[in-house]
Amino acid sequence: MRIAIAGAGAMGSRFGYMLSQAGNEVVLADLWAEHVKAISDSGLRIDWNGEDRVARLDICFPQDLSGHFDLVICFTKAMGLEAMLSQISHILDDETMVLCLLNGIGHEKTVRKFVPEANFLIGNTIWTAGLVGPGQVHLHGEGSLALQNVAVGDERARESAQRVARVLDEAGLNASYSDNVMHSIYRKAALNGSVNGICALLDCNLMSYGKTAQAAEISAEIISEFARVAQVEGITLDQDEVLEYVISTFDPAGIGEHFPSLHQDLVQNHRLTEIDYLNGAIARKAIEYGFRAPYCELVTKLVHAKEQLLGAK
Repeated sequence: MRIAIAGAGAMGSRFGYMLSQAGNEVVLADLWAEHVKAISDSGLRIDWNGEDRVARLDICFPQDLSGHFDLVICFTKAMGLEAMLSQISHILDDETMVLCLLNGIGHEKTVRKFVPEANFLIGNTIWTAGLVGPGQVHLHGEGSLALQNVAVGDERARESAQRVARVLDEAGLNASYSDNVMHSIYRKAALNGSVNGICALLDCNLMSYGKTAQAAEISAEIISEFARVAQVEGITLDQDEVLEYVISTFDPAGIGEHFPSLHQDLVQNHRLTEIDYLNGAIARKAIEYGFRAPYCELVTKLVHAKEQLLGAK
């Protein structure tokens, strides 16, 4: 399968590398000039569970993608999705499937501006990755992903989604087709919402946050706010199960030493974050539905305040 990775940061690099290793033709597309140059010149440098690797992958700027692609996987930051899709619109033909794997909630409206619903797949993944510097990533631990066709009831779209899931699974990405992927998306959003912003604010990794006496209580309150909003939308989250999973991420034998993406963006690189698509989305939706989500409101406001203090751009 010929695959374009739209957004070749940490996660995009992981997926691009693993899909390439499985025999697919992969082209990375990214806007960060230093990253593009580093991979073009020296390959993608990878810390793979402690083993140093180098992968030769094609990479270019989004506007320079050419030819037909069977699949485009979107891994931009949430606020950059529309700009990315606009820049690659010239390769989105009638046979190109587009899989959106962004963090957070509410990306469907943006993708529908550029992609026919029959070609639109949505999913979520719990793989992790870290961007060390231009052309260099840190890939540790295991993960999985679930995806579904947005055009529910369209058998052709369902078959295409199942074929994409098989390709991803054959690449070792532990992919599966789901008939209820929105549950998975909300579950992951609750997971991210309960730790990402907090780790950025406290300047710590998952393990360090988990060692605090307040971690479980704060995470439980945030998860409850995600669950209440999800319930209004017909999605039931098992709050105890989500909290148990969150606590498991604190284990240093797993991904406990991982710094979540908001920490990578804000603390490490002074970049604006996706908080408005995580805790911020829940805070807004709660008000729309007639109640408040105070923990999510506070985390969102504090992250925005820290963005200002650090001059994030």
